[in-house]
Amino acid sequence: MTLDEVRELTGAVVLAGGDLLERQVDKGCGADLLSDVLAVTEEGFLLVTGMVTPQAVRVAEVMNACAVLFVRGKRPAPQVVEYAKGAGIPLLATQKGMFEACGILYGRGLRPTEFRHLSDYAG
Repeated sequence: MTLDEVRELTGAVVLAGGDLLERQVDKGCGADLLSDVLAVTEEGFLLVTGMVTPQAVRVAEVMNACAVLFVRGKRPAPQVVEYAKGAGIPLLATQKGMFEACGILYGRGLRPTEFRHLSDYAG
């Protein structure tokens, strides 16, 4: 699906990267704990989160996420939006909660990312 379809399905508004909404996204990760996002083993995923801090956008950048969808009506500060614009990371925001947003997207074909398990680190 495209980011524009994500926007439409979740009733989201575009905060940054409106010119990038034709990007394809096949997988998603819903997390508020950024260390969980760092365990993702794939690139190009949609990050669905309630974290509106600069760190959330930086983690999305480091992990080569396709975009960030903020949930629960949360909006990042203007400097976070400006950082995302400079980094080329589209930001969307929906009034829906994380469970509902992820459920809608999963129901329309978005699949979960793979991630490292703690057992991967056991000796």
